[in-house]
Amino acid sequence: MPNIEKLAEQHIKEHESRLKHIDELMQEAEKTGDEKSKAELKELKEQQTKMGDYVEQLKKKSPEQLMETAGPMVMWELVAQKLEKLVEKIKK
Repeated sequence: MPNIEKLAEQHIKEHESRLKHIDELMQEAEKTGDEKSKAELKELKEQQTKMGDYVEQLKKKSPEQLMETAGPMVMWELVAQKLEKLVEKIKK
């Protein structure tokens, strides 16, 4: 059974992976976005920045503290879904 340090490390890696995916979607949206998409993209960029800050805060916590705060995965998924829809809309 994994110890708490391994679980904490896994948790951070999951967040970093989702943030990387969002970063990739953001870059794609910025390249292909039109004027109508810019306001939505700006809002999502602000959320992306908050998530990046959150990951940095997680890295500073002890494994015990980190495991107590595990939970905002829903936020990652919602932002990623919105970005995927925006990229699909832009490409059409």
